[in-house]
Amino acid sequence: MQSVLENNFNAHRNLLTAVMADEALKAHIAAAAQALCACLQSGGKVLLCGNGGSAADAIHITAELVGCFEGMEQPLAAICLNSNAANMTSIANDSDFRYIFSKQVEALAQPRDILIALTTSGKSENILEALAAAKQAGAVTITLCGERTDCIESDYVLAIPSGDTPRVQEMHLFIGHCFAQYVKENMSKEAEDG
Repeated sequence: MQSVLENNFNAHRNLLTAVMADEALKAHIAAAAQALCACLQSGGKVLLCGNGGSAADAIHITAELVGCFEGMEQPLAAICLNSNAANMTSIANDSDFRYIFSKQVEALAQPRDILIALTTSGKSENILEALAAAKQAGAVTITLCGERTDCIESDYVLAIPSGDTPRVQEMHLFIGHCFAQYVKENMSKEAEDG
């Protein structure tokens, strides 16, 4: 077990070091956080989706926004598209699995909204369909992905420089917490200034 821990600690540290040194990626993360905050300040909502572990991360980030991250003063409008089993299974059964998120985006997304899509592979069909539907609705798109990004069309592509799925997911959740912290600080500042 000791070697498993050491290997994972080292892999996590090495990737975090690489992300910290990537000025372009950090600038993209900051720009995406600003867009997210602007969306919520204007009364927009955030839609999130992912598959597998990324689905769990999407739920987690949604919970941070709705559940008042670290004492945030007010709950924020965030909906996780992979949380509704009835929606997902009816769409998969009556249409096709690749539309399980895009149909929900079509139903819910407005021009001032944001879709946050999480995909370690960068090529999940249902994620790509959701991004296309969000674009069609005029919503802003943020994609958290791994190093393979050639298929992704998104306003903000936050590509973690790794093909190691667990490490990529750790960075996605880290970024989600950074988003929540940034929104909390800016929403609180706006309330004080207002």
